Amino acid sequence: FFDVLALEVVPRLETFNAQDISNMLWAYANVKASNPQLFLESGDIIVAHQNLENFYPQALSNIVWAYATVDKSHPKLFKKVAHHIIALNNLGDFKPQELSNIVWANATA
Repeated sequence: FFDVLALEVVPRLETFNAQDISNMLWAYANVKASNPQLFLESGDIIVAHQNLENFYPQALSNIVWAYATVDKSHPKLFKKVAHHIIALNNLGDFKPQELSNIVWANATA
């Protein structure tokens, strides 16, 4: 089911907003479905964003958690997310679980 769904989703990824991408990657990782094309294209689309201001802490956390959970590497994505978080210069908006997931994902990926 998940591979068939990915065939339909990948060509439309550019129409997905930050929450859509985050939720989808989380769902795939949650059931250990690691469609390589979906994860590659999703990461590329996120990296292509001028900035990640529309990616809230939970979305960022879920995204990097998903990649680490299914053992998918996307160094440019992790670098972009890390630079965004550092540039915020304030982690007050992040819940402890979000921060824990981000740290774990970076240590695992």
